[in-house]
Amino acid sequence: MALAAACSMSVFAKRRLVCTFRHTCLLFSTNGTDLADQRKSPRRKRPKKPPWTDNLSWEDRLADVVTPLWRLSYDEQLELKQKHQERILSKLCGYLSGDLQSQSPVSRLTFPVLPILPSPVRDGYRNKSTFSVNRGVDGNPKTVGFYIGMGKKGNIVCINGDHLLNMPEKHKLVARCYQDFIRLSPLEPCLLFHTGGHWREVTVRSNSEGHTMAIVYFHPQTLTPEEVAVHKADLVDYFTRGPGSVCQLDSLFFQESTMTRCTHEESPYQLLHGQPHIYEEVLGFKFRISADAFFQVNQAAAEVLYGTVRDLCVPNHEEGGGRTKVGGTLLDVCCGTGAIGITISPRVDRIVGIELVEQAVEDARHNAALSNVLNCEFIPGKAEVVLPGFMSQLDITGGDLVAAVVNPARAGLHHKVIRALRNQPAIRRLVYVSCKPDGEAMRNFRELCCAPDPQKKLTGEAFSPSLAVPVDMFPHTPHCEVVLLFER
Repeated sequence: MALAAACSMSVFAKRRLVCTFRHTCLLFSTNGTDLADQRKSPRRKRPKKPPWTDNLSWEDRLADVVTPLWRLSYDEQLELKQKHQERILSKLCGYLSGDLQSQSPVSRLTFPVLPILPSPVRDGYRNKSTFSVNRGVDGNPKTVGFYIGMGKKGNIVCINGDHLLNMPEKHKLVARCYQDFIRLSPLEPCLLFHTGGHWREVTVRSNSEGHTMAIVYFHPQTLTPEEVAVHKADLVDYFTRGPGSVCQLDSLFFQESTMTRCTHEESPYQLLHGQPHIYEEVLGFKFRISADAFFQVNQAAAEVLYGTVRDLCVPNHEEGGGRTKVGGTLLDVCCGTGAIGITISPRVDRIVGIELVEQAVEDARHNAALSNVLNCEFIPGKAEVVLPGFMSQLDITGGDLVAAVVNPARAGLHHKVIRALRNQPAIRRLVYVSCKPDGEAMRNFRELCCAPDPQKKLTGEAFSPSLAVPVDMFPHTPHCEVVLLFER
């Protein structure tokens, strides 16, 4: 009887998890049609919260928000993600085949979607975590963790994140120590900018060797620089000689800011203790991580992702038991800090990266120098401006363009960048890495593959999707990356 009850609970839990996954996918879908269009009655209102949450602990509620798939086995998580990616990509197939009026919400896939590549590390994989400060369950405003609820409704509760599966123990330790520190501090936390207070969130970054960086964010309000200096000294003392020394921080940064987010140029990151950077290695190449530099949050899975991108951009040819260089030029559009181009560099003669953010270009050049990579060139500027000039130069010199690769943020590529790629006839092979293919990236896919449209200035020959490879970068969450190969 107990066994039957346990089996019943297991079935109920899995059914509940599937509902949670569907609800989460809707939250992260920009058009709201991915799963909502399968509902029979559009008039039915979605309940404000799942009915089972009333009996959950605060910790479980937080886990359901941050890691919605945590109750499922990893194989079950991968199966859900695989089906979700296939459903998204089938919509692209439906668009390209003109089957937009079909009664079926899912069209047939017209190109292969390979089985999702799992993350080598499933728990504690995040190398960057940001912990907020707000009122805890007990009402203490100096609680460090993650919050659930909405500010507009006034029901925000900050929950300790020690139980979250994707957080490494070192990050949790720093968060606990930071909470201890601000509770000892005479200064109040800054929950809302206009209500005063000073201590804000803390970001923790780490590498695979365990080196750790902490960045504390602080609102100065009306404090003088001399008064702020006293509290900075207290912070350093706590983490170097006090109870926080157990964290063994390699770097401690401090940023004063009156805005929610700001760059180093707007408000410099002040190094209070230790080294200005930590370093990480991916596929044998070394990368510098500064306080605000972008880096994939799962280093082990990043190796899988970049290896997949490398193989799709430049297939690995082997002759006589050894690898042969393909040669030619690879174009890395929106290259960021250069990780993709640098990891592909041994297979081609030349890498040309284009990036709008000049600081990222400087980081990319530094990263190439770290590993003595000499065939990478990084150009600052808008891709739609730089591309035509670069392509004409390539034509003059007679260079062979192997492929182009893009890895944009969630917002996708600007339509002018898509137009520039589409209208360059020398680009025959394009690899697109997307962390949200059902968002703005889908618009990019359609514009790459649609029939020529003079009104949109899409005059080049259309691309066709030929292969997709999902890569799980974020175990216990519904998110994953997908690498798409387009050819023409």
